[in-house]
Amino acid sequence: MDTALHQRITPKSQEVRSRYDGKKVPITTLIEDYIHERVDIEGDFRDFIQHRDAVVDYSFVADHFKFVFTRFLPEVAIHSQEQDIRIGRAHYDRGNDFFGGFLGPRMVYTSGFFQSPEDTLEQAQDQKIRLVCEKLQLKKGERLLDIGCGWGTLLAHAARDFGADATGITIAEKGAEFANQQIAREGVSASARALVMDYRDIPRERFNKISCLEMAEHVGVRKFGKFMEQVYSLLEDDGIFFLQIAGLRARSGLLGFHLEDLVWGLFMNKYIFPGADASMPLSFVVEHLEKAGFEIHSVENIGIHYSLTISRWYDNWMQNRAEITKTYGEWWFRLWQVFLGWSVEIAAQGSSTAFQVVANKNLDRFNRMRWVGATNLGERDLAPKAAPREASAKKAS
Repeated sequence: MDTALHQRITPKSQEVRSRYDGKKVPITTLIEDYIHERVDIEGDFRDFIQHRDAVVDYSFVADHFKFVFTRFLPEVAIHSQEQDIRIGRAHYDRGNDFFGGFLGPRMVYTSGFFQSPEDTLEQAQDQKIRLVCEKLQLKKGERLLDIGCGWGTLLAHAARDFGADATGITIAEKGAEFANQQIAREGVSASARALVMDYRDIPRERFNKISCLEMAEHVGVRKFGKFMEQVYSLLEDDGIFFLQIAGLRARSGLLGFHLEDLVWGLFMNKYIFPGADASMPLSFVVEHLEKAGFEIHSVENIGIHYSLTISRWYDNWMQNRAEITKTYGEWWFRLWQVFLGWSVEIAAQGSSTAFQVVANKNLDRFNRMRWVGATNLGERDLAPKAAPREASAKKAS
């Protein structure tokens, strides 16, 4: 037990204090006490999280079993359209100002791509957006479908800088409104649009390029294969599919899991991304892509880029504490502080990661010469060309 670190936990009552007297506690207990203001954590929170093993363990508590059997397993099994829309909107339509409090002016809720640990969040997101378009080999006049388009930053960039005709879908009504406003500010309303639509309702059309950035997790394990088949059917035979998906490291340890990874995953599913149960090891993703008829061209692990991205989000969140607590209250502030602070470390240690996967239809006639000399890996190809652009939209307020 690290006495100095332990003393930074300040219980608010004698009943709570008895849980912390000279012993480690389950991290879930500490989190529940912290977000419900039964304890304070003094000093720098990030430093505390970095040294968490000195005061916490990763044992299961009663609440884990209750959550797994009453919410997690039923949600995994059902994944109905009604359920997914309800859960998704409860998260993504909370408020653009809430998300702007950590995402910053780009309003991109996916991992950036860093050329240097000193890059700003805006540089990293600009580099990621450009990398996506270049990995897709996006060209003027091509039809791009972005499944899960968020606040529309990729749509606006693809239309403005690459000349694409870009359509995005999202179930978030506030996100789509913001996206179309951003598109209008960029002057590309004629060639880009965000639609409020569930992925299951996408019309049976064909697109030259399809992107899906960290939305496929919400489809769920049970329906992931069918979703990959749907994407295949929407893609032209000579098209390219770009998938960025959050994932987990390959399983090992007790019951096939690292204990902290499992406890963190349950926390994330309960509080942050309910229903997003398709965050899986890479083997799961590749297997379902190939079964759907895709050929994998490249896979790039960007997990450390995610750690750096979330660290910037954490800094933004802390800087906006007064504004967030005024509008949303201390509970929401503390919950997101835990989510961001813990996730920086989880990604840095490899517990969670993100993959950029580029794929094409596995057809004999597909022109594979297109990959020669193309942008294939960001670490190699983006560095000489990256140039951050100025923000075109102020943070939502």
